[in-house]
Amino acid sequence: MRKVLVLCSGNSVRSQIAEAYLKFYAKGYGIFFSAGLTDQGINPYAAQVMAEDNIDLNEHLSKTVDAFTNLHFDYLITVCPEARKNLPDNFTFDHHVHYEIPDPAGFRGSEEETIAFFFEVRETVKRYILQFIGRNLMPRVEVPEP
Repeated sequence: MRKVLVLCSGNSVRSQIAEAYLKFYAKGYGIFFSAGLTDQGINPYAAQVMAEDNIDLNEHLSKTVDAFTNLHFDYLITVCPEARKNLPDNFTFDHHVHYEIPDPAGFRGSEEETIAFFFEVRETVKRYILQFIGRNLMPRVEVPEP
């Protein structure tokens, strides 16, 4: 079973959403974790937009990459430039996949605008994670020629 770590700057939004979608859509095809360079706690807007997609983040914990010292992962997914540029050396991985996803935590606007931006980010993460699952975790199916 493949081990996948999603790394972000604060483990509060993007990496949490990615981990949740991996666990939801690829259950049985891997073991999935998320972490941040720092621990910023789970953003309440992230929990809200995921609840709208019937995924509960209440059981998730925000953690730093230090929680994974000396572990090896089949895949490392980075979802922000900070994580990509500052890869810690306290764990190893075989493959690195990077997705450039905007950070909604710093967004400033009305409540409605903020939720809309978090929704956009959720959908972006979902699209990337579904592509990742299809390309890297699902078994290849050979279609016989007619």
